[in-house]
Amino acid sequence: MNKPKLVCLAGLLCDQTMWKSVADQLSNEANVEIFNFAGFDDLTEMAKFVLASVDGDFALAGHSMGGRVALEIHRLAPQRITHLALLNTGVHPKSDKEIPGRIGLIDAAQKNGISILSSQWLIPMMSPNGLKNSTLMADLTKMVESYTVEEFEQQIHALIHRPNAQAQLPLISVPTLLLSGSEDTWSPVSQHEVMQRQVAGSELVVIEGAGHMAPAEAPEKVAAAMRVWLQKE
Repeated sequence: MNKPKLVCLAGLLCDQTMWKSVADQLSNEANVEIFNFAGFDDLTEMAKFVLASVDGDFALAGHSMGGRVALEIHRLAPQRITHLALLNTGVHPKSDKEIPGRIGLIDAAQKNGISILSSQWLIPMMSPNGLKNSTLMADLTKMVESYTVEEFEQQIHALIHRPNAQAQLPLISVPTLLLSGSEDTWSPVSQHEVMQRQVAGSELVVIEGAGHMAPAEAPEKVAAAMRVWLQKE
């Protein structure tokens, strides 16, 4: 029997690092492919790129900004998605409070270089447990610093000009996993509870002690939740 395809999407300033440990643990259940979006400045173009790069039907998981890309993929080609997982993400439209914060990070990166985001952006995303993990922090810092300031600006542009994702939730009919970390202050559990009420039959899993970077902070627990999700029909 052929293993199903699982496509995992990385978020803002993230790459394969975010998903690698989870992917390794799910290798017996699925053929996993990880996408990141360095160089893109539009969520719809990100979605189209994934659809053009993957053949046939597939299970789809998106983390943070990748969750929004996953919903855009579902909008464009719902017939190709067998399962949907949305991790540490949201569907709310941009707010007046959000934009100055994002522009402020761009200004900081332009003045000080991309490495400033390791302290100003990455550290606030992490749980206390994650911050204590020196190996993890070194890996995630390297990940962030692999981006250029221009690539960061492009991804922020994509997020500020994101399409309406809320309208997609009631249209989802495939097995859906919503996952958040108890210490995620950027995309809190409460945000996922609201989303869960709009997706019929969806399941919400909360990873205790994890922050916004749950797939990297608690890969064993995230993989366990995804393993159950992939087995649903």
